[in-house]
Amino acid sequence: MNQDRKNKQGKWAKRISRLNTVQALFQMEASNQGVDYVIADFLENGFGEIIDGVQLPSPNKNFFRALLHSAVDNQQKIDRLIHSKLPDNWTIDRIDPTIRAIFRASCAETILNKTPVKVIINEYVDIAESFFPSGKESGFVNAIVENLVKELSPIAQES
Repeated sequence: MNQDRKNKQGKWAKRISRLNTVQALFQMEASNQGVDYVIADFLENGFGEIIDGVQLPSPNKNFFRALLHSAVDNQQKIDRLIHSKLPDNWTIDRIDPTIRAIFRASCAETILNKTPVKVIINEYVDIAESFFPSGKESGFVNAIVENLVKELSPIAQES
């Protein structure tokens, strides 16, 4: 397998892992399930989805686990940061649960400090667009995620 093809597969595996992380965070909140249960559930049942007749590529399962654990382990810190970026009269509970999961996953990935800030912003805006194709939610996600990751990222703070 040539290197270019391998890189594309790795990119798609990470992209699917991000989407699965958002879905898992949503599932955890909606069903009050723990991280270990949700990871086991996804490993057994949640991968290999078919959307609009197209089989999604396999995720990077280690990246999925790392993102999910980062989100759970840092949730209080992440939620405080999210709240600080919202309009004054908003609470984090006012945000759509899918968007909350997107915010938490983007922060979790930033905390792992292995992905460039611009990539994180673009990837999670793309995920928002897949859930909310009308566009207004993705603009909100773009503005908040950009502020969140730039504050969390040591690399972004240096530039």
